[in-house]
Amino acid sequence: MGSDLFAGWVKTESISAQIQIGLELNGGYMRILITGGTGLIGRQLCKALLAEGHELTVFSRNPASVPVKCGAGVHALASLGEWHSGLNFDAVINLAGEPIVDARWTARRKQVLWDSRVTLTQELVRHIASAKHKPTVLLSGSAVGYYGNRGDVALDETAHAGEDFAALLCNAWEDAARAAEQAGVRVCLLRTGLILSGHGGLLGRMLPPFKLGLGARLGDGKQWMSWVHIDDYVAMLLRLLHDAQASGPYNMTAPQPVTNAEFTAALAKVLHRPALFAAPAPLLKLAMGERACLLLEGQKVLPGKMSAAGYRFQFANLAGALSNLLCK
Repeated sequence: MGSDLFAGWVKTESISAQIQIGLELNGGYMRILITGGTGLIGRQLCKALLAEGHELTVFSRNPASVPVKCGAGVHALASLGEWHSGLNFDAVINLAGEPIVDARWTARRKQVLWDSRVTLTQELVRHIASAKHKPTVLLSGSAVGYYGNRGDVALDETAHAGEDFAALLCNAWEDAARAAEQAGVRVCLLRTGLILSGHGGLLGRMLPPFKLGLGARLGDGKQWMSWVHIDDYVAMLLRLLHDAQASGPYNMTAPQPVTNAEFTAALAKVLHRPALFAAPAPLLKLAMGERACLLLEGQKVLPGKMSAAGYRFQFANLAGALSNLLCK
């Protein structure tokens, strides 16, 4: 389960074929703990992992929802304190985190965001370190916000962290996950871009006004949007899970980021609607406060390590991704 598996994945284009090859070469199932498994990414990931034949446990503060959202037979943990000595996991996938854009960044809200990412990851790593049977790998969430607002600079995984709140949050989140390396665990950091899915998320928020012909660019529209189709995201995550040589940060984005103006035009075109308006930056800042930076600033992020490893994106350009999701 190393370079041979990784090479096998490079030669395969469809997710279903990737899953079959991965299962055959892995020689069986893994016991996997997932935090954030009931979210947009987690639900899709659980579906793919179940198809591979793995045994899944999802940490959720609403454990009754886990079988409904993640699949029948998926176990639930109501707290990490339930990870007792007799409960063994071969891999941990950490996707938990309160939505960062949904509420104004008061001091209290910032603490909630910090606790749901950094503090929870620290607790998770403590359980990993004290486990009798330690998992071999931790895949842990982060975001392209790690880089801060960098204008038109193209950013691969070697670029340094930014200095705004979102960047500091991501940096601390990654540091908390890296601590698992001290226990001999392989760690991959998932610097996630804007996930495009037909089941909510970013597109779920944007579609209602765009379908009414009220789509608008944000501010001057020059800020970069580093996006990724959810199918590519899950496929990349599966590669990181199975490749024993993969470690460190990975930009989980498509290879062709676009500006907000380009995204607005592409979405309007797929929906056959006009998008003639602009949301003024001062108005967004007034309405949203500090978190308006998430809409008015951006990062031109490139998946350097995935591209170098030969990953073939199913959806490399935005028009193809939007058509796949919205024209079914």
